[in-house]
Amino acid sequence: MTAVHGEREPIVRISDAAVVLGGRTVWSQVGFDVQPGEFLGLIGTNGTGKTTLLRAILGTVPLAEGSIQVLGHARGRGHDLGYVPQKVVVDPDLPLRARDVVALGLDGAKVGLPLRTRSTWERVERALGAVDAQDLSERRIGRLSGGQQQRVLLAQSLVSDPKLVLLDEPLANLDPASVQEIVALLGRISRERNMAVILTAHDMNPLLPVLDRIVYLAKGHAAVGTTQEVARTDVLTRLYGSPIEVVTVHGRVVILPASGAPDTEAVHHSEPVQREPLP
Repeated sequence: MTAVHGEREPIVRISDAAVVLGGRTVWSQVGFDVQPGEFLGLIGTNGTGKTTLLRAILGTVPLAEGSIQVLGHARGRGHDLGYVPQKVVVDPDLPLRARDVVALGLDGAKVGLPLRTRSTWERVERALGAVDAQDLSERRIGRLSGGQQQRVLLAQSLVSDPKLVLLDEPLANLDPASVQEIVALLGRISRERNMAVILTAHDMNPLLPVLDRIVYLAKGHAAVGTTQEVARTDVLTRLYGSPIEVVTVHGRVVILPASGAPDTEAVHHSEPVQREPLP
């Protein structure tokens, strides 16, 4: 089910945005909308500014040009927006249960010891249930596997019933089985809740069954569209500013420098797959 673009107010609207950090332009002239229920992959190699773009949406990185609106308002966090940052390191001896970590998504920003009511814990259990992690509720977060921790952090981002969730490299360092499970969960939750998802990744391969569109970052600019529209020789040649070849090898789309062109880091993609409709 591809998100329908039309008269609905977008969840995110980015117009001709640019970020400059330390005198260097990270990216510029970036613009796209994200619709309710849309699953968008933010794809690029290290240093292309994927995390910076998420932080710009959050409002923690200033714009040098352009504008970003979230739910029709200025950028910034709120209960309508969930966020899972990159590289969350959990101390194995941290005396917090999974349910405590999820509850921080409701009251973690409050000063003082939170007073959690029965209603709070009911919302926490619903969020854990949404990611199939009810059995982890009483377990210490530091004793969970990487995939289990990712489920708990995802539950934390969902506990406030947001309209938009931003996830920064949530598939990094997970085993292939956990990657498939997390991607399937995200796709299901996005559909069930009509919740927009923006997820950063180096590789779009695992995301293809759930993606609606991609934002492909390279050389300070972005190409936006479906995988079929973006993973093309002409589009990526313009984006990289040097000849790029897009070829299919054993059912996989491979993006690499054209023969004789200056070296550009290769990025591998699977054969584009259409997102399947709900039953």
